[in-house]
Amino acid sequence: MAAGFRSVGIMRVLVTGGAGFIGSHIVEELGARGHEPVVLDALLPTAHQQAPAVPDGAEWVPGDVRDPDTVTRALAGVDVVCHQAAMVGLGKDFADAPAYVACNDLGTAVLLAAMAEAGVRDLVLAGSMVVYGEGRYDCVRHGQVRPGPRAVSDLEAGRFEPLCPRCGAELEPGLVGEDAPADPRNVYAATKLAQELLAASWARAVGGRAVSLR
Repeated sequence: MAAGFRSVGIMRVLVTGGAGFIGSHIVEELGARGHEPVVLDALLPTAHQQAPAVPDGAEWVPGDVRDPDTVTRALAGVDVVCHQAAMVGLGKDFADAPAYVACNDLGTAVLLAAMAEAGVRDLVLAGSMVVYGEGRYDCVRHGQVRPGPRAVSDLEAGRFEPLCPRCGAELEPGLVGEDAPADPRNVYAATKLAQELLAASWARAVGGRAVSLR
């Protein structure tokens, strides 16, 4: 059992984005297992059409993860943080980049700084498979290859599957290992990778533990 966890095994867990699709299921599961979930969520209109119902036994802290005072209040008595809060999707164009960086990376930095101050040393981060880019593909002639960015003309024509960058042949998709190189190809992917790097820096600096679930 990690340092700071209660001897009886009951943990007080802060779930950022705990009212979202994934976060709400985590909160329900934590409650079902006897833990004490704390929900921190800004209820952004793009993700929530109406205010969600907070599961019985969960503490509700409305607010933005980018606000230091709100995060500090939410961390009171917390043993572990499950960081789900993020702006998702691809956006309309690159003009959305500041919003993605603010929500995902600034928000993560504020959270980690508050955790360092509060002495919370365990973090579970919602990673994403998008950090791998197109992923793994195999060509009959050239073996494992990394396709380049998909052409707009191909997408507009309904050609969604990438071709071999060396011979243009059709490719067979394969499984991506966790040791595959990161290759973020859009703003969202870049912010998700930045979250992981920030978490790793925090863990080294404070002696904490961080796990990213891609």
